[in-house]
Amino acid sequence: MTDTLTALLSSFRGRDVLIDTNILLMYVVGTLDPKLIPTFKRTQDFTVDDYAILRRFLQYFRSIVTTPNILTEVSNLAGQIAEPRRTQVFQTFAQAVKIIPEQYIRSSTVTEDAALVRFGLTDAVIARMAEGEVLVLTDDFRLSQYLERSRLPVLNFNHLRMLV
Repeated sequence: MTDTLTALLSSFRGRDVLIDTNILLMYVVGTLDPKLIPTFKRTQDFTVDDYAILRRFLQYFRSIVTTPNILTEVSNLAGQIAEPRRTQVFQTFAQAVKIIPEQYIRSSTVTEDAALVRFGLTDAVIARMAEGEVLVLTDDFRLSQYLERSRLPVLNFNHLRMLV
């Protein structure tokens, strides 16, 4: 582990991390079967090693948190996998939903946020969550750049890959 990553993790140790849609989908699929990650269209940009990196990374945090918006997106994307895996992925997803705390931010509260017109509802809610000092883990370059420029806590998963 690099000094940069060690410093980053120690500054967020014991806090919450919010995982963006694509990474949460990879987490769910990998929890079912890591070998499924590179074969499913919606997770094929990730590898089995990425899943292992994510699992190790998450150990540094008090809790993974999510939003209804992210869960809806993950559910919609997970539904694109063929049976019999779809049922298994949804069962794994259901187990994750039971244990990951869900934080609700009313959609109407982000209607004036610049992030809404730039990125859409889910990412505007993510930006609002970051204001509460939750570290955002995303693979969305545009979102991570926006959050960085706004001085909000964010880590692009692609950067995490390079630091490990």
